[in-house]
Amino acid sequence: MDGKRDYYAVLGVNRNAGEEEIKKAYRKLALKHHPDRNPGDKQAEEKFKEISEAYQVLTDPEKRTQYNQYGHAAFGDGGPFRGGFDFTSGFEDIFGDIFGEFFGAGTGRRRGRTRGEDLRYNLDITFEEAAFGTEKKIKIPRQGACDACHGSGCKPGTSPRTCPTCRGRGQVSFQQGFFTVSRTCNQCRGQGTIIPDPCSSCGGTGRVRKLHTLSVKIPPGVDTGARLKLRSEGEGGVSGGPAGDLYVVIQVQPHPLFVREGLDIICEVPIGFVQAALGAEIDVPTLEGKVKMKIPAGTQSGKVFRLKGKGVRDIQGYQQGDQLARVVVETPTHLSARQKDLLKEFAALGGEEIHPLSKGFIEKVKQIFG
Repeated sequence: MDGKRDYYAVLGVNRNAGEEEIKKAYRKLALKHHPDRNPGDKQAEEKFKEISEAYQVLTDPEKRTQYNQYGHAAFGDGGPFRGGFDFTSGFEDIFGDIFGEFFGAGTGRRRGRTRGEDLRYNLDITFEEAAFGTEKKIKIPRQGACDACHGSGCKPGTSPRTCPTCRGRGQVSFQQGFFTVSRTCNQCRGQGTIIPDPCSSCGGTGRVRKLHTLSVKIPPGVDTGARLKLRSEGEGGVSGGPAGDLYVVIQVQPHPLFVREGLDIICEVPIGFVQAALGAEIDVPTLEGKVKMKIPAGTQSGKVFRLKGKGVRDIQGYQQGDQLARVVVETPTHLSARQKDLLKEFAALGGEEIHPLSKGFIEKVKQIFG
């Protein structure tokens, strides 16, 4: 045992290092110096033996105590651990991490029934359909159980056989340096069985792509981005596993008159110059048809009127928004000579008194700029 390096120095940790720190250091060094990553490199092989020996001692509480007290003498001919080292013991806790990086798939596990994948369907609906709810027929291309073999993948009248390579275990073992490593069986791909006579309809997969028609109920109050979950309407499962789910994602088409803001609906309503000045009663469109709305005399452009209960009901049905009618006063254009004269006369008769907003603005400008 003479000439051996200190185990703590081998792993690059201090003497007070905890078990997790030691494992982390060992894992990093083992990946670097493993013989499979350094084929034919005797120095790397010896280094790997050295760090493996250090790891086994420092992660065993009894061996670590003896080592701290007696050093390498604890493992000599007269020491309590003179039997040497078993490099295949004590490493189960990090097998998955190390050999997952060496071989990609790790130790391999037998696959059984597998749940089918979830699917997404983007559904366009109108503004009115989103507000009041509707029912839509959609067609979904998806993998489903093969009708000929009922999802088994076998030719009718036949059945799967135990895989001769792994004998039904779904994995095979082989030696890698000091360790025995298991990998997923390549012949059965982890299933443990093979299909000698595959179904001609599905090619042995047990699934075929079908166009499935569904009826989707859209509740009132949905908006763009809402997701409706339809259980077990996704891809069919593998080897008899459960089907995935279908998520229907709503996209509401824009409306030529209305804009939604939460549960409220905003609508811009144009009115004439005379209607705004003298007042009027006008027809305003809503989702439920036209309603009468009074415009008071002297209404300014941008004034908002609230129509109670004319908005969208929430999905739970507890609340309903309003419609906000924002009036836009239209300035007359393409005036005749007679109309222009009348407007000039109208302005001359009233002066600034007929324009309170303009009058207030001018006064503020005078106060600031003089």
